[in-house]
Amino acid sequence: MSKLLWKPGTMIYPLPAVMVSCGTDPSEYNIITVSWTGTICTDPAMCYISIRPERHSYNIIRKTGEFVINLTTKPLAHAADWCGVRSGSKHSKFKEMGLTPETATKIKAPLIKESPVNIECVVREVKELGSHHMFISEVVAVHADTRYYNEETGVFRLHDAEPLCYVHGKYYETGKLIGKFGFSVEKKKKKRKKNSSTG
Repeated sequence: MSKLLWKPGTMIYPLPAVMVSCGTDPSEYNIITVSWTGTICTDPAMCYISIRPERHSYNIIRKTGEFVINLTTKPLAHAADWCGVRSGSKHSKFKEMGLTPETATKIKAPLIKESPVNIECVVREVKELGSHHMFISEVVAVHADTRYYNEETGVFRLHDAEPLCYVHGKYYETGKLIGKFGFSVEKKKKKRKKNSSTG
């Protein structure tokens, strides 16, 4: 198997394509779509987003120190892309995309009602790395759509919401289940043999 040698670049894919909502007042509410995002700690729950300083949302988040990560779905693909290529300095993104701002519980930035999962974040540190600055943030609340939660099993079936992912400039649906965490070392259950009796 031969491989091409490329210069250093961002080739870790797939990534989530999330809509980040920000602003503490309806007059400054904005949405920016990012893929440079991820989990960095379990306890305390922490994540990050990386944004270019020239983006309109950058100064809002830098000033307010908070934002919401809203997971995207197949039905939200158009809005996710549009919010990523249009500037909030020229557009009212909630209004133009028909999205609904909802009140968060711990912060002032709005949730996007149409998203199946909303993650409220408070910025703890900003690292100025180069083209992008990283907002290292603590998760202070999570909202999950009850339509995808099974109370009997306690399982949240996010896959049923048709989550969106991003691969090298393109959006994709997620595929079928091929395993779960730990499946490679899981012991297979032996089938019980039925006892036969001659009475």
